[in-house]
Amino acid sequence: MESKSALSPMEASSLRWNRIRHQKWLWLLAGTLGVTGGWLIWSRFQPNEPPAVAAAQATVVETQTVQPATVRTASEFVGALEAQERVTLRPEVAGRITQVLVSAGDRVTAGTPILQLSPDRPQAVVSGTIADIEVARAARNAAQAEILEAEAERDSAIADRRLQDTEYERTQSLVEAGALAQQSLDQVARNRDAAIAAETAAERRIQVARANLEEATAALQRADSNAQVAREDLSDYQVVAPVDGVVGDLPLKVGDFVNTGDPITALTNNQTMDLRLSIPVERSNELLTGLPVELRTESGGEPLVIGSISFISEQVDDGAQSLLAKASFPNPNGVLRDEQFVRANVIWAENPGVLVPTTAISRIGGQSFVFVMEPVTETEGEFVAVQRPVQLGAIEDNRYQIISGLEPGETIVTAGILRLSDGALVMPDNGQSE
Repeated sequence: MESKSALSPMEASSLRWNRIRHQKWLWLLAGTLGVTGGWLIWSRFQPNEPPAVAAAQATVVETQTVQPATVRTASEFVGALEAQERVTLRPEVAGRITQVLVSAGDRVTAGTPILQLSPDRPQAVVSGTIADIEVARAARNAAQAEILEAEAERDSAIADRRLQDTEYERTQSLVEAGALAQQSLDQVARNRDAAIAAETAAERRIQVARANLEEATAALQRADSNAQVAREDLSDYQVVAPVDGVVGDLPLKVGDFVNTGDPITALTNNQTMDLRLSIPVERSNELLTGLPVELRTESGGEPLVIGSISFISEQVDDGAQSLLAKASFPNPNGVLRDEQFVRANVIWAENPGVLVPTTAISRIGGQSFVFVMEPVTETEGEFVAVQRPVQLGAIEDNRYQIISGLEPGETIVTAGILRLSDGALVMPDNGQSE
């Protein structure tokens, strides 16, 4: 057998170093195993983890206790508001503007002058008719005075004729008795005839005076009528407000010439606003005057004003199968504008029910769910989120109506539902829970 050769000094030194390093790794491994085993034995006999540490494993969520609420059945409609009175002012005559008496945005009452046109010729006509009235009135007064004078003259003639009648009868008796001559009776007869003639003349004068009075009265009436026409013609040169309202844009200025019928400005009475609604015919049995209607801007938010149904058409639109209805809204502060685009909710009914925030709703496969907080029976103060199906109604102010599946008094998760699964351990955030 071949014998081993002797190791060199360098090889012997390297072999000793490898043995020493191997022994160090064995001791290090043994120490590590000892420490690990000791920690496992110590932790095995330690008490359970305190509740605060265990609760830290639960998902923190925001919660809300479901409260009873008034659930409304409503339909939303869109449209543009209409002022109940809106008038475009136009002059009835052509002329040059001499005065602009209001400004755009002014609130005016019916009869308020808006602007004045040059009235030179109509004013002269009015002045002429006023002079005619004065002449006719003077003629009438003279005729009335003449009647009074003629009537006084007639009364005097009647008295004189009666006196002459008496004198004639007395003289005739004396002549028949032979006390007086026939000549005396003839003289009295002539006096009586003169009195009768004077009475007749006075009656004729009265008739003439009355005819003159009728003519003067007719002339005065004609003069009054002519003056009225002239005043109306003159009033055409002043444009006035026919209704109460707010003056619209008024671009005209003094010196501008306008023709008959030119639009000057618009006058809008916006104290009450109307909104036309096309109501589906299947709602006709529920559609009643007085039904409340909430008005919102296109961006939503709180209702601007609450009005009511004021008009319902009796005729159905064949094409759309809808009924025309009008809702009226008070606007004392002027917050609503003519032709303003708005959203309106017709409130069909109001009943007790449940409303939950939209953030509390999750959907899986077309089914809606909420997470209901239920306590863990074994551990006090711990809760699990139970996924419960619900039937939703309409959405109202970022809250869903719950038709079934949830009762008042139950607590639901309102935020953090995307981190939850059915039966997940949860902890309510006391700073935000309700």
